[in-house]
Amino acid sequence: MSDLVGYLFIGGVAAVVTAIATPIIAKFARQNNWMATPDERRSHPEPTPDVGGIGFFIALVVAIAVAWQMDRFDPLFHNNSELLGVIVAGLIVFILGLVDDIREVSAPMKVTGVVVAAIALVWFGVTMIYFRAPFVDVFVLSRDWIPLFTVLWLLGMTQAINLIDGLDGLAAGIVAIAAVAFFIYSRHLGTNGLLSEPNIGPLVAIITVGICLGFLPYNFNPAKIFMGDSGALLLGLLIAVSTSVVGGRASPDIKSDGGQTYFFLAPLLIPLLVLGVPIIDVIFAIIRRTRSGVGFATADTGHLHHRLIKLGHGPRRAVVILWSWTALLSGFVLYPVLSDGPTSLWPFLLLLPGLVWFTLFNDRFRATGLFKRKAKTVPATVPVPDSND
Repeated sequence: MSDLVGYLFIGGVAAVVTAIATPIIAKFARQNNWMATPDERRSHPEPTPDVGGIGFFIALVVAIAVAWQMDRFDPLFHNNSELLGVIVAGLIVFILGLVDDIREVSAPMKVTGVVVAAIALVWFGVTMIYFRAPFVDVFVLSRDWIPLFTVLWLLGMTQAINLIDGLDGLAAGIVAIAAVAFFIYSRHLGTNGLLSEPNIGPLVAIITVGICLGFLPYNFNPAKIFMGDSGALLLGLLIAVSTSVVGGRASPDIKSDGGQTYFFLAPLLIPLLVLGVPIIDVIFAIIRRTRSGVGFATADTGHLHHRLIKLGHGPRRAVVILWSWTALLSGFVLYPVLSDGPTSLWPFLLLLPGLVWFTLFNDRFRATGLFKRKAKTVPATVPVPDSND
């Protein structure tokens, strides 16, 4: 079995396990009334199971167990406790999120739980080694600084994914696209000898992709089940792990023509830009809630997906727009890294205005009648579908 096929096989295992477990979990959740009820922030019309994260954790454990049985992945398990650390930390945030989904947990308790998970990652060695200060230098993190960077990175990633999880399929789709980008990038570094080995980053990334793809058929609008905080926090942890052990362990020699260029900054820029949509959402949320004088944990309707709905986009189209932005950012930062020859970013620059127009103005033109289709006459008893979807 080739190296790439082995990774894809494990991703497939994660997808199949998630796809099989999710409807069973949804049925179990209905029996136990583990449901999200409609309110002013939720657009779904009826109570919906919100503990999809249970399937995520099951798939994570099964996928790692299968990888453990494959010779290809022996270096990741031999005298290496990192994947065990991922399971332990994943269990901590999963239980934290599951309790919040069922009974609700205070914001300080959530932060404390994520910090405990970060400490578990540090204990098992799932940490950054290098930190790149843009246009300055590469710093080797000391034992004193590693826990702080791990805690901050994990808090940032988990909050980013948790906040963006506001529309059917939105978080799962964005994480899937981001994880694909991280997998491609980490494999590129590995095959060029620029990544410290053994590295669990590619395996964690492909498992994350599989989990999201297995869940999306049940989560896309209209969703049959939500991932809940148990799923969002777990996805945030997996993204944090894959980015930290790749970007934080890429060789300090990643340079071009001896200068500190894009290739030098790529391990730092790629995680930030690929996750640009949820990161921007977090930044705006901090600014918005600080100016309003409310706590950061206070829910509101000012997130990016809420703003798209207010612009006139339906839930499905809003999700596709944010997926498209994630894909565009992923391609923009990966193309220069993967290209062997001179790179031209003109294709991305040409796509940018079209995506901006579709995001901001498409529905305004339709509202004025410029692109408005002639309405069909339907019987009064037949429901008219939402034209924005």
